[in-house]
Order: sequence, then structure tokens, then C-alpha cells
Amino acid sequence: MRTIPHWIGGAPEHGGVEVIDVTNPATDQPIATVAMADPEIVESAVAAAEAAFGGWSATPLSRRAHVLFRFRDLLLDNKSDLAALITAEHGKTVDDAAGEIARAADSVELACGGPALIRGGTSLQSGPNIDTKSVLHPLGVCVGITPFNFPAMMGMMMAAVAIAAGNTFVWKPSEQDPGVCVRIAELLTQAGLPDGVLNIVHGRQDTVEALIAHPRTRAVSFVGSSKVAHLVYSRAAAAGKRVQTFGGAKNHMIVMPDADLDVVADQLTSASFGAAGQRCMAISVAVVVGETADPLLDKLAQRAAQVRVGAGGEQGTEVGPVVSRAAQERIRAAVKDAVAAGARAVLDRSTEEVPGFDNGYFVGPTVLADVAVSSSAYQEELFGPVLVVHRVDTLDDALSLIENHRYGNGASIFTRNGAAANEFERRASAGMVGVNVAIPVPVAAYAVQGWKDSAYGDTGLNNASWSFYTRPKYVTSRWDSTTGTDFGFRPN
Repeated sequence: MRTIPHWIGGAPEHGGVEVIDVTNPATDQPIATVAMADPEIVESAVAAAEAAFGGWSATPLSRRAHVLFRFRDLLLDNKSDLAALITAEHGKTVDDAAGEIARAADSVELACGGPALIRGGTSLQSGPNIDTKSVLHPLGVCVGITPFNFPAMMGMMMAAVAIAAGNTFVWKPSEQDPGVCVRIAELLTQAGLPDGVLNIVHGRQDTVEALIAHPRTRAVSFVGSSKVAHLVYSRAAAAGKRVQTFGGAKNHMIVMPDADLDVVADQLTSASFGAAGQRCMAISVAVVVGETADPLLDKLAQRAAQVRVGAGGEQGTEVGPVVSRAAQERIRAAVKDAVAAGARAVLDRSTEEVPGFDNGYFVGPTVLADVAVSSSAYQEELFGPVLVVHRVDTLDDALSLIENHRYGNGASIFTRNGAAANEFERRASAGMVGVNVAIPVPVAAYAVQGWKDSAYGDTGLNNASWSFYTRPKYVTSRWDSTTGTDFGFRPN
């Protein structure tokens, strides 16, 4: 059984305290071990990043981009192997994992544009014979804390821009599926990234707290639950760090009366149950306007019943297991509690088992109707393949549901009516919205950013990260030979 190392100063590092198993969610069998970092490992990772910062920040932008271009190609050349690592440790299907690697490569490709995107500005004659300009400086050692559900993509959304901007990076991935992160570090080294620019440490809460509190880390990015996101944001801000954190979601899809129900049913099936519902942008609530709820429920039940649940590496699997036994038990309990509280199970495959994988952490697609807005099944992020279908009379009612929910990550509408789509665009209380697009994650040239309890901080990932990972300096200069004393504070 392989051992997954830390990655410090351009080389694997074996050390730490408690050693835990990395488990295949389809079989409940350990496939690797990983050691949790001790204070010495954290210190050595930060020290390596700090030592590399001077040289890397002084490296010309074009040379940084050349490294990232080579790395992008290596990511795509090794996509199949990287996807297999993700599937083995996370459980998602191989096709889904390959899509994650492609999205990660998109983020790297964006970062390759650093020479054109990391620019300040100049104003000539901002005063009498005075010019003013702004320049962008890297911050120093940046920290990224990423979740299990996208072990490669989330890290690249952070690290690619941070590194392109001249920073060095310490990455703390989820201990549940850390293998692909170390392989990515190896590929970056192969692409020519200097030792120490990217470092990886494995650990739990104490490792995160140590990285936040470390006096030489300058910025913290985090993706996880809203509870932890708020805690990380508060602690990092109190420690004087630049910080952005991204939390939970309860993404709504509004279905208007004029929508094509076959298209909607297909899109909801994919968006709700894909990756076993373990996506930050999964649709977990369908809000049906008007009288089409029952026909849509019939179509959803038919499609959800046909979804093939199985091990992610098995051919034909459409939905793999959830990431852990604890997640499986939590989701099953939430479905049971919702039904006990009065919800109607249109289709309940939550306790389904997969032949040949009796110990796997499987939860089948489940559709619930008549769920009270006050219930936890509607209010909380279940992070599993469970879709709640809610009925309302008007678009205004549907928009009010989105407005009043604590989360505001994503929302979408399916309609053929331009006026309804425009009103939705204006009023939907979410950071990412889609019109006839179920999962409206923007391309890398835009930003990933939620509202309300889905995000803390005023920046986002991908293209919005340039401002997060740099700090501006304003230079005012004058080169004439004017002399004289003037004690007034005068306008330009």
C-alpha cells in the first residue's frame, strides 16, 4: 500500500504524527496511508515557501508563464492517470474526474496570461509636472485549504494565479483524497517550477490553525462548509491575513410553466445527482412555478430510477459513492427525517446497495416533494444525491425563496420567456446564475464567487484572484527642478 508524502521544497517529505488511511469509498478498503503534519512539517513548508519567494517574485513574468504553459500540457497529457487517482480516493466516475482535470487545466491556462493580466496603470500630469502610477506586488507565502469534492480543480483555481502573480504557496488538501495533489506537485516540478514555490502539507484542524497563525503566511484561501469558512475567515482576518473563504450552498433551479419539461428533467437529473450530489454548484432544490410540478415529478422519477449507481471505476457507472461512511449515514438520516416530518418520497434510493460492493458508501438518487421550507432538508446543504422539489404560484414567489435562503452560491432558471429570464438575472440573490444552464459555473476568464453565507470576502477564484493575490503600490513622481518653500496643502 502506497504512502502519500508531504511535498516540501520540491521533494517528498515523510514525517508527521498520526498516520491515517485513505479509503476507496466504493469498497471501504484502505488504498494508501498519509501522515498528518506536526508543527515541524508546517514550519518547514512555510520556510521553504519563504525561501523561494525572493527568487520567484523576481522571475520575469514571461518565464513564470512558460513554466505554467508546460505544466498545463503535462496536466492534460496525464489526465487519465490523474483522473484514476481521483476516482480511487474520491469515488466519482472516471469521466467526471477527467472533467475536473480539464477544468483545472483551464485555470492554469488563465494563469498563463499573467504577463497581460498583472498590470498597473499610469496617469501622466496628475499634477503640475507630476506623474502617478500603480504597480502590483505579490504578497509572499499564500495558503490554500481545499475540500475533498474537487481535489485537483480547487487547488488550481487558487495556486495557479497565486504562483503566476509571483507568490509562493502552501497547499493543505483534504486528507480524504490527497494523492492527486502530490502528483500535481510532481508535474509542476517537472515543468520547471523552482523548489519551494509550491508545497503540500497534510493534516486536520490543527494544521489549518497553524498555517493561519504562522507569522510568515500572508493570505489564506479556503473552500469547505460555511461554518468552517466563517471560522477560518474570522481567525485569518484577526491574524492580519488577507483572506477569502467559500462555504456551503443550496442551489435553486426555477422551472417556469413554458419550460420544456423533458429538457428540465434531463438537466435536473445530471445537475442534482452527478458526482453523487457532492458539488458546490449541484442543484438541490427545483422550484416549479405553476401547474407543471406533477408532470415534472413523473419525468424525474423515471430518469432517477434509471441512473446507474456503482463504483466510479466501473464501466457504465453514472453516480459513484459518497466520500465516507459518515457522509452516507448523514444523508440517509436526512432523507428519513424529512419523510418523517411530512415530505413525500417520490423516489427514495438512499439506502440502495450495489452488488459486489456491499461495503461501499453508496446513496442512490432521491427525489422529495412537499418539503416544508422550515425543514432542515430544505434549509441545510445535504451534499448528496437528494433533490427537493418545491411548488410556487409565481416567479416572484420563486425569487423570494432564493432571496430568503441563507446560501447564495448559484441559481438557475429554465424558460423560453426573455422577460422572465431578465427579471431572474436582475433579482436572483446568488453569485453565479444561469439561464437555461443548470450549473452556471463561469469559465476561468470570469470568477467563482458566491453571496451570503456561501462566501466571505469580496473577491473570488479564477480571474478574480489577481486582485486577491497582489497588493497595489502607488508611485507619485516629479522630475523638474522647481524650488521654493510652500507650507500649504494644495490641490493638484
